[in-house]
Amino acid sequence: MKRSYVLLLLLAYLAALGSSIFVYQNKISHPVVKDKGRLLPIKVKNIQSATGEQELQQIVREANKTNDKLTIAGMQHSQGGQTLYPNAMLIDMKSYNKIVRFDRKRKTITVQSGATWNDIQKYINPYGFAIKVMQSQNIFTIGGSLSVNVHGRDIRNDALIDTVESFRLLNPDGDIINVSRKENSSLFYSVIGGYGLFGIILDVTLKLTDDELYRTRTKIMDYKKYEAYFQKNVLNNHSVKMHLARISIAPNTFLKEMYITDYVEANQHDLSQYNHLKGETIAIPKFFLGLSRYSDWGKNLFWDVQKKYMKMSDGKLVSRNNVMRSDSNFMEYDSSTRTEVLQEYFVPVNQFTSYIDSLREALKKEKDFNLLNITIRFVDKNQEAVMSYAKDDMFALVLLINQGQSKKDIEQTQRVVRNMINITLEHHGSYYLPYYSYPSKKQLHEAYPRTDEFFNMKRKYDPKERFVNLFYEEYGK
Repeated sequence: MKRSYVLLLLLAYLAALGSSIFVYQNKISHPVVKDKGRLLPIKVKNIQSATGEQELQQIVREANKTNDKLTIAGMQHSQGGQTLYPNAMLIDMKSYNKIVRFDRKRKTITVQSGATWNDIQKYINPYGFAIKVMQSQNIFTIGGSLSVNVHGRDIRNDALIDTVESFRLLNPDGDIINVSRKENSSLFYSVIGGYGLFGIILDVTLKLTDDELYRTRTKIMDYKKYEAYFQKNVLNNHSVKMHLARISIAPNTFLKEMYITDYVEANQHDLSQYNHLKGETIAIPKFFLGLSRYSDWGKNLFWDVQKKYMKMSDGKLVSRNNVMRSDSNFMEYDSSTRTEVLQEYFVPVNQFTSYIDSLREALKKEKDFNLLNITIRFVDKNQEAVMSYAKDDMFALVLLINQGQSKKDIEQTQRVVRNMINITLEHHGSYYLPYYSYPSKKQLHEAYPRTDEFFNMKRKYDPKERFVNLFYEEYGK
């Protein structure tokens, strides 16, 4: 191997070992807080945390007396300042994380909003239950997940809102109210996907499902065949319960080759042999992801490795809870000059092929745009939430982008992102809101036709604008 390749391997491996986390400096006056992307360091007034609802009530009522702004934080993986605001009191919810109630007969669980999906999985797995809808990683808080109305690999349930029975909300006046489809219903559809702008979600009652055993079915295919394959062999085959795909960003097969994984219902008598909760081995794939950050050669190699790994996984048995247990440490990245940001675009299933053609044509012109990965999931049409992204049956394309932290680099990424969003809108799609405020206000209103209704609702229920964040500052004022 050439010396330069050896050096490249070493650098990538060292990068893969690093990790970045937004550490709260709780004892420091006016600490600087960063979210996952590290592009928005914000000096807040202080950081408050609580383990009980009375403490949280006291924080809100004191803020009303002192006229302080409040912002709410969980794991802070939202990247567009949704948990940040200058000189605000930041409420850290991670310690508010108890399991409140578990009803095996009704298949529901009530948890405090600082609990994570991992906490729930550990609690319900021994009883043979599983979560219906969550992200592909299990580290996120339930309150944060509700605030962005997540979706995941499950193709038989809609967005997270579909699995929520009710929740309690600590409103801007410091009062606790019950919220469901029947009680304070307008808040139900605004708070879920409401980015923490209506108050503090205290605890949530979620509908559960049975844990199941799946057999993986994997394929490599040309992107032009994906629409038809998905409609016939996935969506219309009810034995397929989950689905995941990736499309190549490697130069040799750029946005042309795909690999897919279907999770097909297996013989449930064997579930007990596979339902022990497992961790995730990430060192090798993380190493090759590190290589892909630095060169086209690395991107081609990483894609080849992914395909080989995928073939080895064909036919394996895995429980539902273990499918929904990926560790986000895979994407942890530490660099003093660069960072990694996410984008997510939703496009109707019948628009996929033409959309990929348009996206490829646009991105091939962007020589310095460092795209690392595109993962594809499916989400059913669901327009319950005021700020719903799924206005049709959609493919969701999650893009991982490596970019510099300079003003010039940020401006370049913003330009490319706006162009990609325009292409998405031209194909009757939409985009996800938890990321940087690169999109224009015009794009927001086109993707989310009820935007004015949403912000008017926020001001109706929070006329003093007690709960704020940078997302609201950018788009809501």
